[in-house]
Amino acid sequence: MKPTLFVLAAGMGSRYGGLKQLDPLGPNGETIMDYSIYDAMQAGFGKVVFVIRKDFEEDFRNKILSKYEGHIPVEVVFQSTDALPEGFTCPADRTKPWGTNHAVLMGKDVIKEPFAVINADDFYGRDAFAVMAKELMRERDKKGDYCMVGFRVGNTMTENGSVARGVCATKDGLLSSIVERTAISYDANHDIVFNDENGVECHLEPTTPVSMNLWGFTPDYFDYSEREFVKFLEKDLNTPKAEFFIPLVVDALINSGEATVKVLDTDSKWFGVTYAADRPGVVEKFAELHNNGTYPAKLF
Repeated sequence: MKPTLFVLAAGMGSRYGGLKQLDPLGPNGETIMDYSIYDAMQAGFGKVVFVIRKDFEEDFRNKILSKYEGHIPVEVVFQSTDALPEGFTCPADRTKPWGTNHAVLMGKDVIKEPFAVINADDFYGRDAFAVMAKELMRERDKKGDYCMVGFRVGNTMTENGSVARGVCATKDGLLSSIVERTAISYDANHDIVFNDENGVECHLEPTTPVSMNLWGFTPDYFDYSEREFVKFLEKDLNTPKAEFFIPLVVDALINSGEATVKVLDTDSKWFGVTYAADRPGVVEKFAELHNNGTYPAKLF
């Protein structure tokens, strides 16, 4: 069974103005998402599902979906703040979406096969999709048998500021914990550092695995997510900025023993436009990847 690619495209880029998912960065106006879908198709994914905001649908269908038609089956689902389980009502002052795992829940009715989750605006690289597809295609005999691609933190940095990354600890190749570090940057010696919760500066080895939100799940993840979302809402329904993130659920399932998450290594170099100043370098990298034959002149 071919796995499905589930693209989280409901968020707007906060640190970098404009609809960053639609920013043409490739030599022929390609978006970062175009490369991800092309790489996923090469790796053996059989369908793409996008989660977007309803008010973005027309733009999305005209500017994006029309490209992929005839190349791979696509479906669209919608994330909205009022999509809540029975018994819960969205607070009037809630403007922020409910977070990445809420977006994942929107795929429950259309995804019935193993699936990978990605951000729309991150470039993951061909190898990352290849290792993920291979892992999702193997036989499974139990629920909660998941995976993620662990990028080496040194391959995910920007020279233009700090980045937020989920820093992973592993044991025997399985994820044991994931801690969101919000300000990882280079110091004066070009070492990779962050400040922990007590303000103490900590160093990270460049090979430390971090999550770039490339997860591999089976459909039972939706059931666990629904249960965990209710717990989240019971606690944080009225906390305006609280978000229901994927690592929150994964961490809960690892701690309860209901899931294992295999950390897949990749030498892929991540890049994305975290800051407007990152853009020229990204444009240059894509031009180079077309010139050296990694990508054809026309993707679709």
